[in-house]
Amino acid sequence: MFESVGTLVVGAIFGLALAAPPGPMNAIIAEESVLRGWVPGFTAGLGAFTADALFFVLTLVGVVTVIDAQPAIRPLLYLFGGLLMCYFAIDAFRSARKAFASRIEDDAGAAAGFKKTFVLAATNPYQIGFWVTVGVGLLKEGTLDVFSHVPLVGTDLAGTLVVETGSPTLLIGFFGGIVVWIVVFPATLVEVGDRVDELAPVIATLSGVVLAGFGALFLGLGASGLL
Repeated sequence: MFESVGTLVVGAIFGLALAAPPGPMNAIIAEESVLRGWVPGFTAGLGAFTADALFFVLTLVGVVTVIDAQPAIRPLLYLFGGLLMCYFAIDAFRSARKAFASRIEDDAGAAAGFKKTFVLAATNPYQIGFWVTVGVGLLKEGTLDVFSHVPLVGTDLAGTLVVETGSPTLLIGFFGGIVVWIVVFPATLVEVGDRVDELAPVIATLSGVVLAGFGALFLGLGASGLL
């Protein structure tokens, strides 16, 4: 039982580690949350979650590895993703300039956020790289003694937390960690936004900056890859 709980927790940590770092997906989730509310923010997160679920299936059947092995595909993905990020950055700046007095609650906004994050995640070479490396390791059957790799105390704690890789428990924890993030992150932003009226335009502006920065980076990587 304790091994299963440990595997579930480690899987959740892996999921949070993938979902939580600042990046274009979280920039869109933040923008949707402060401008339109929790539901559009969560729906935007659901777009990225759906892309990861798709990559999971493609990893199972070996398609992701085949795509990553094609040298011509990665630069094209960088260019496509970079253009999309720059386009979404312009949209974020436009939203910031409007400086909404209240958030917009509409189904169209929620659907737009889902489409943005899904397309960006599905064409993100870093996302593909994650599933080719870490993702394959999660799916491969075996065990990992977590504490045995910790310096100094590894010998004493060996066998305390053994993770079953390739197990349904690990995968449930992994995707559960992502779900926790896309629920809590928008809720936190909405709660803060309710108390700070100026938060919405500020977050929208920062989202535009993040998207523009990653867009420029991806365009540069794509261009250099084609040269």
